[in-house]
Amino acid sequence: MAQHGVPGMAAVVLQGDHIIAQGVAGVRKAGSPPPITINDRFHLGSDAKAMTATLIALLIEEGRLTWSTTVGDIFGDTVKDMNPVWKKVTIEQLLTHRAGAPSDLKRDGLWLRLWKRQGTPTQQRLQLVKAVLSRPPEFPPGSKYMYSNAGYALAGAMAEKITGRAWEELLQQRLFKPLKITTAGFGAPGEFGKINQPLGHKPSGEPVEPGPQGDNPPAIAPAGTVYMSVTDWAKFIALHLRGDPANPNRRLRLLSAKSFARLHTPAPGSGQPQEGGYACGWLVVHRPWAKGSKPGNVGLALTHAGSNTMWYCDVWVAPEKDFALLIACNQGGDNAFKACDEAASALIQKFLLRKSEPIPAQ
Repeated sequence: MAQHGVPGMAAVVLQGDHIIAQGVAGVRKAGSPPPITINDRFHLGSDAKAMTATLIALLIEEGRLTWSTTVGDIFGDTVKDMNPVWKKVTIEQLLTHRAGAPSDLKRDGLWLRLWKRQGTPTQQRLQLVKAVLSRPPEFPPGSKYMYSNAGYALAGAMAEKITGRAWEELLQQRLFKPLKITTAGFGAPGEFGKINQPLGHKPSGEPVEPGPQGDNPPAIAPAGTVYMSVTDWAKFIALHLRGDPANPNRRLRLLSAKSFARLHTPAPGSGQPQEGGYACGWLVVHRPWAKGSKPGNVGLALTHAGSNTMWYCDVWVAPEKDFALLIACNQGGDNAFKACDEAASALIQKFLLRKSEPIPAQ
């Protein structure tokens, strides 16, 4: 934190579903004394994409959706001027960034309109849906990868349409409540004019008050507007760590083995990200430090970073080692990335690679 000049950080290390180390450093607001505590809320940015994908998998297991449910199936009677190419795009293509959803929503002033936040969050997402689906996809669906917050907004809106409930309510009731996550919310944590939670900070280090300017508009919430404490975030990460097929201590909760495998398997085909492949809210890579001792282990790791430009967080899951770590910072930008990346390396070295040093008990 000191090396890169960020105001504060928090981290958790998991062995299976147990926290074996946790820590915080720094202050809630640059230039102010209140310190960060382990129960403080951090904005997770795009690390909430895995939460939206998990919600979709839950609805699939309930029979409300299928992986091959299409945009046309859900919005065919709502978006009358839908470009016909969208009608066959599947929800799985949206979750793996292979649907042709745009990476930029500035066209025709859509992004500016969404910032006005007119109507309920669900109505705002429907505004995005209608605007995006009225134009053709950016490329033939399924042909390549392009990271898109809009794709996750579409997937979240599909969940809303099929259930009649807001994405925020679905996430709280179907995912957070069963996991006993009690600190979750949406947008920027804290109250305007108070320092009762960490504030986000611009890359320059300037603090940003919570409120409408403290986070992206609710229209793209399924792509990442969740906040919670790092210890609560660890409950969600443990769900996926223990659910992965490669974990020797696998213990399934909430979802079936088939669903976890689907969520953690990169989409087939060419045009993947620069490194690894993108699954449903997870970048799937391989690291030597993540390799287990069983025959056939390959060092599988699931990872993702999240930022709304005012916060930064990162997560690494090594199922073959039954190990995970997560780090959050209340600043965005390159310094926050470097601080979190170096902290992750230090935690891997301390708790995973130094075999002569015992791992502390919980």
